[in-house]
Amino acid sequence: MTRSHRRKAAAPKELLAPVRRPSSRLARLAYYILMVASSLLMLYPIIWMVFSSFKPTDQVFSTAGQLIPRQWTLANYTNGMKGFSGVPFWRFLVNSLIISALATVGTVLSSAIVAYALSRLRFRGRKLLFVLVLGTMMLPAQVLLVPQYLWYERLGWTNSYLPLIVPYWFAIQGFFVYLFMSFMNDIPRSFDEAAKLDGCSYYGIFFRVILPLVKPAVVTATIFSFMWRWDDFLSALMYVSDTEWYPASLALKLFTDPGTTSDYGAMIAMCCVSLVPSILIFAVFQKQLVQGSTSSGIKG
Repeated sequence: MTRSHRRKAAAPKELLAPVRRPSSRLARLAYYILMVASSLLMLYPIIWMVFSSFKPTDQVFSTAGQLIPRQWTLANYTNGMKGFSGVPFWRFLVNSLIISALATVGTVLSSAIVAYALSRLRFRGRKLLFVLVLGTMMLPAQVLLVPQYLWYERLGWTNSYLPLIVPYWFAIQGFFVYLFMSFMNDIPRSFDEAAKLDGCSYYGIFFRVILPLVKPAVVTATIFSFMWRWDDFLSALMYVSDTEWYPASLALKLFTDPGTTSDYGAMIAMCCVSLVPSILIFAVFQKQLVQGSTSSGIKG
């Protein structure tokens, strides 16, 4: 075949090659603009709260439509950190950290153990227990408030952290059990058999084989559990009476008093401070969180 024939043969392929149109670039640009605008719309309440924390208290709502403060001040932070009744606000933050950390450890560990039993072991009633776990996800938490309170009152747990910590060590949140099961079901059972041949017990298989392989689920459960416990207001309102033991979510309401005056500036400032732990834990584990939300374990 001569060179001219080769050029003619190659011509149709060149004509069939994809051509980038300007419209695709415009669509991509419009998509990015829409995403940025949507992100700013969702973040605007937080941005407004941060800037409002630097406004004088009497200007927080009088200049609510103005984002940038006319007069910058740090008085809201200094007044807020003083706390109430001689209890500084950092004590409330420590209380929240204790409750959230202990409840999160219990939630992750107990949910992983229950999920391991339902996913890898075979015993009578396993399917029924799994259905009951799913049933807890469909039952509104408000339905259980009164019976739980009466139960904890008889146990003498009221006005303490026990109702806020102990129940979460018994896998009471079916969402996390289901999350761990979705990861464990995709792990090949040959891993369990190989571990048994090496002399591992069920506990050894769980801690040495299964748990390291479901690390994305562990991180995801840790982040969500910590944030939910940190923001929990209703449970603390029901079971904690002494101001000294208030978590931050409950202490924030002390800045507002319908009977007298309310320090909204200090309340907004302490709301910004209370957001820092959740933002930090999300920023540190963001990669694992995305991986845990988009994958479901090991395929094979």
